[in-house]
Amino acid sequence: MTRKTHYDHTALAKRLDGQLYVISRSQALACGLTPGALRHRTQPSGPWRTLLPGVYLVDAKEPNVPQREVAAMLYAGDGSMITGIAALWRHGIRYPATETVDVLVPAPRKLQSAGFARLWRTSRLPARPWTIGSVRFAPPPRAVADAALALTASDEVRAIVADAVQRNRCTIPELTAELNRGPVRGSARFRQALAEVASGVRSVAEGDLRNLLRRGRVPVPYFNAKLFAGEVFLAMPDAWWPDAGVAVEVDSREWHLSPADWERTLRRHAEMSAHGIIVLHFTPGQIRREPERVLAAIKKALASASGRPALDIRTVSAS
Repeated sequence: MTRKTHYDHTALAKRLDGQLYVISRSQALACGLTPGALRHRTQPSGPWRTLLPGVYLVDAKEPNVPQREVAAMLYAGDGSMITGIAALWRHGIRYPATETVDVLVPAPRKLQSAGFARLWRTSRLPARPWTIGSVRFAPPPRAVADAALALTASDEVRAIVADAVQRNRCTIPELTAELNRGPVRGSARFRQALAEVASGVRSVAEGDLRNLLRRGRVPVPYFNAKLFAGEVFLAMPDAWWPDAGVAVEVDSREWHLSPADWERTLRRHAEMSAHGIIVLHFTPGQIRREPERVLAAIKKALASASGRPALDIRTVSAS
């Protein structure tokens, strides 16, 4: 190994710097490293660590999320891009990070998944991937659609669809187009979540409320409708029955971590109550653990409002 320094140091350093110190075998060889030098560097006691077949991390530490993404793309080859759950956080769509990196690859490529890289062969590669540094990833609608196919829990699919729409990362028509173009097999949860979000549902807890109301044969409310007294905006309750003047708020702890958030909730309640609206508050836990009590409270409020004059409240449904 006395001639191990006979390679293009500048080219190698530039490549490593641009790829977060992740490099493929072919790239290393192109910089002048010999197969013997690679074997020496990637042996158990060597300075390089093998992340995936033919892909290395140039130190002995655990790879971080961006480094796993670069490694998965290098393994998948030219034209590949990150998608699914791994791409959600790149778009600011909330979902817990996982070790698995989903990668779209051209359909003709004969390559199998390995390690943390899960390959999805497709004839529908997005024409214009998003890029950050050396990482290419699918546009938001495709990332959400692919994540929905990978998830097995309906509430998780609903959560990512609702979050993507609520944060304006993509629209319902864009997601519908992805649903229609994508595979039918495994799409039932995505289809259901999209229908719920299209009706105004914007969170997992609201979806649970919708399912509970349907099961309890309660009249379907407006979800996330905007309420106005004349031209003055009052509130946007999670569920709203205009004929009865009843509103339901699902108070998740996630949104009430600060005194300012709690004060806004109280102010919204006061505004609605001052205009004659009956406001009920439930937590996500109550909807799941005490569904019958929640149903009974809602039915009682709707019944108590029967026969009273309609409130002078203008309703603008969620888009």
